[in-house]
Amino acid sequence: MASRFELLVFDWDGTLLDSAGAIVDAIQASCRDLGLPTPADEQARHVIGLGLHDALRYAVPNLPEERYPLMVDRYRHHYLRHDHELQLFDGAAAMIAELAAAGFLLAVATGKSRLGLDRALRSSGLGGYFHASRCADECFSKPHPQMLEELMDELSVEPERTLMIGDTTHDLLMARNAGVACLAAAYGAHPAAALDALGPLARLREIEEMAQWLRMNA
Repeated sequence: MASRFELLVFDWDGTLLDSAGAIVDAIQASCRDLGLPTPADEQARHVIGLGLHDALRYAVPNLPEERYPLMVDRYRHHYLRHDHELQLFDGAAAMIAELAAAGFLLAVATGKSRLGLDRALRSSGLGGYFHASRCADECFSKPHPQMLEELMDELSVEPERTLMIGDTTHDLLMARNAGVACLAAAYGAHPAAALDALGPLARLREIEEMAQWLRMNA
């Protein structure tokens, strides 16, 4: 592999884990539980990658803040019912192992909670490959650059040597705000046109295409 980048930062949901559908279903089921208008799929998918409270403000804009804890509780109930069924995208584990063997520093920047990410890293078997991670309950939510800034500081890597890889406009905007290049995963939560508008180095349609791009260009 080439050595344009030293640090590769991955989003989790919708980029490595095929979880976008489960997140949308959990948001919609939670709204039904509370007698709230159910957001359309597109509206629910848009919030994937945000911290949970920021996601609720967008997906359920009329929900009073005092009801957020109840909504969060219902969301976790519905999501965790199927959490054990979720799988990495085909080829994701092999790609991460290959990148680690090639000597890249690997990190995760996610809208998940720390508890949720740690559980996902254990169940996926990928935890040992990542050198650092940041979650939405530890930092400002995407697209604020704090997650990337803290990861670069912890691992002593400059922005020009860092690449953010994600499936949402929140990921790509976070990269822009941190002065970091980005790759777009077009198989995840946000539509291709929205990703293209933010100028990623490339938009990849599947994991194998992403792995090949990284072999040739990272």
